[in-house]
Amino acid sequence: MSSRRGFLAQVGAGVLAGVGRTRAVDAQRPNVLLIFTDDQRYDTIAALGNPQIQTPQLDRLAARGTAFTHAFIQGGTSGAVCVASRMMLMTGRWIGHCREHLPDEPLWPATFAAAGYDTWMCGKWHNGAPSLARAFRGGGPVFLGGMGRADRLPVTDFAPDGKFAKGRPAEAHATDLFCDATVDYLRRRPADKPFFAYCALTAPHDPRLAPEAVRNLYDPAKLDLGASFLPEHPFDNGELRIRDELLAPFPRTAPVIREHLRDYYACISYLDRGVGRILDALDASGQADRTLVIFTGDNGLALGRHGLMGKQNLYDHSVRVPLLIAGPGVAKGARCSALAYLNDLFATTCAQAGLATPAGVDGASLAPLLRDAGAKVRDSVFLAYRDFMRGVRTERHKLVLLNVKGTLTTQLFDLREDPWELRNLAAEQPARVKELTALLVDWQRRAGDTLDLSQPDWGRRGGKQA
Repeated sequence: MSSRRGFLAQVGAGVLAGVGRTRAVDAQRPNVLLIFTDDQRYDTIAALGNPQIQTPQLDRLAARGTAFTHAFIQGGTSGAVCVASRMMLMTGRWIGHCREHLPDEPLWPATFAAAGYDTWMCGKWHNGAPSLARAFRGGGPVFLGGMGRADRLPVTDFAPDGKFAKGRPAEAHATDLFCDATVDYLRRRPADKPFFAYCALTAPHDPRLAPEAVRNLYDPAKLDLGASFLPEHPFDNGELRIRDELLAPFPRTAPVIREHLRDYYACISYLDRGVGRILDALDASGQADRTLVIFTGDNGLALGRHGLMGKQNLYDHSVRVPLLIAGPGVAKGARCSALAYLNDLFATTCAQAGLATPAGVDGASLAPLLRDAGAKVRDSVFLAYRDFMRGVRTERHKLVLLNVKGTLTTQLFDLREDPWELRNLAAEQPARVKELTALLVDWQRRAGDTLDLSQPDWGRRGGKQA
């Protein structure tokens, strides 16, 4: 009997030692806090050079970490660009390698859950309810749609079994609802596990509703529309009369666009306050020093630039997004101009947490850039929209090919000399067009894009407008 007790004591000691080792590993792993916005353009943070917008909390986060000034989405498969963007975010895959409702792919949060993380989300999920339950193990209020009024957004409770109830009108402004739910999670999260928390806001997507006091921060007459503001787009890009473009009359006028910009900035300033509450809760939890905080968004928006309103194009104002990363192992107050993708974040956090990145993840880890903002992980990015726009961008040049109803348009921009993408150099530099077209075709192969640009009718206007 005594020998049996001795054996059990040894087993118990082994188990406790194993638990101790697991807890020691967990204590070294960083938490991940991802804050994601909807339709936020890359240049809408004061600390990154926009003196017109008020974002003190995002400025605070930028000072804590590294700001990526050239972060991109890869594109969209329908007018609802955010569906494909969120798909690539959650899988780390290229646009041609995954599907919008994520039926089978390894998912970013699920990978962390398998490694012992407590995973939680609230806010917008636009990739199908079943995949939401597969991605996370817990959550707060959830919005399963694409857009809605912030003052009565239909939300439902997170359902671990994937059987989500019909949405009910929220009793608070959506930005407050989702930010406060995240604050509550940070206060009560399991103390014995690292966490992966995802707050997906619906702002600043239209309809844009912010409290009047916040709107009054901005005088429309003083808002700069940018050098690329135009009354109308110079040619038919295939999407001139879709829903987003009908939000303002034609031709665009400065007073109308300034009112849109005022509401847009107000929504961003209002979500900035919510981000501040989340950062305060993280600081109060004692977890700030071991938490990777990531702030980014699903796509940009034109709002009058190039005569457009929406994001259904490949100009920088629509394919570039804000990206701030702060936390352990991240340089503070740094600015990184290297070309980055949203779907790099999956591999990046795996690297920072010491986890193996699942097979099939296409994105590159940005970890080298978090230590050295002068480094880079790629020389170019591939851009795509539906089946009639394709593009490729290097640090200096951008090539965009459009085939709309049989009319082929080639755009070539020298971004060093023309960052607003106003002067088309395609006719003047045919050798550059040829060089970048070859790079574009190579990117198509890597990204799983089967569109054959050698065929004269490759712009078939397929897909759907969501």
